[in-house]
Amino acid sequence: MQREIIITTDGSHSVAIPQMGVTYHSTHGAIQESVHVFIESGLRYVLGRLKEPSSLSVFEMGFGTGLNALLTLMEAEKSQQKIYYETIELYPLEPSTYKYLNYCAMLERSDVEIFFAQMHTCAWDIQIEITPWFSFKKKQISLADFSTNQQFNIIYFDAFAPDVQPELWTTIVFKKLHDMMKTNGVLTTYCSKSIVRKAMTEAGLKVEKIPGPPHKREIVRVMK
Repeated sequence: MQREIIITTDGSHSVAIPQMGVTYHSTHGAIQESVHVFIESGLRYVLGRLKEPSSLSVFEMGFGTGLNALLTLMEAEKSQQKIYYETIELYPLEPSTYKYLNYCAMLERSDVEIFFAQMHTCAWDIQIEITPWFSFKKKQISLADFSTNQQFNIIYFDAFAPDVQPELWTTIVFKKLHDMMKTNGVLTTYCSKSIVRKAMTEAGLKVEKIPGPPHKREIVRVMK
């Protein structure tokens, strides 16, 4: 599978798969999109609703470039909030790609470059403490084959769009994610298509359309 680094409108990198006609992020801005959809609408939303200090658990469907994990690590450090982060990725990026992603430079955080590299290079299926506030585990597995006894406060659902991966946007999938969520847990995703919202509702999730990042009218946040 040929993958190439592209520059999005906000200057940050994304990855494209030309033969599939897809990119890992919005071409209007990778960092901009990830901050809005997953950090602001997901993580910070949940942090703002905490009634007392507690550790949080995050599950990410699609580790991809590692941008969402990097931003979450930075947010954990900033808020001094302990976060356990688990993610799956069936087709991880090659070193020739992830080593050249410019996220740390764009965020002006050269100090987190070592953590970003560690997430890409660490062993699979082993939980590691990357910082005192952020522990991390990744599994090279499909969502269909993934199972866990862990329940999560937040799910970042960052699969390719329904027209590319329709099998990941079904009622069956969202019922599985529903069962992985804690009560009052939150799932965020960039896709707000009616067929997706219908599948989420049928899975027992409460669906809310909220404003999207620039160049996207709305996104979806759902709650168990």
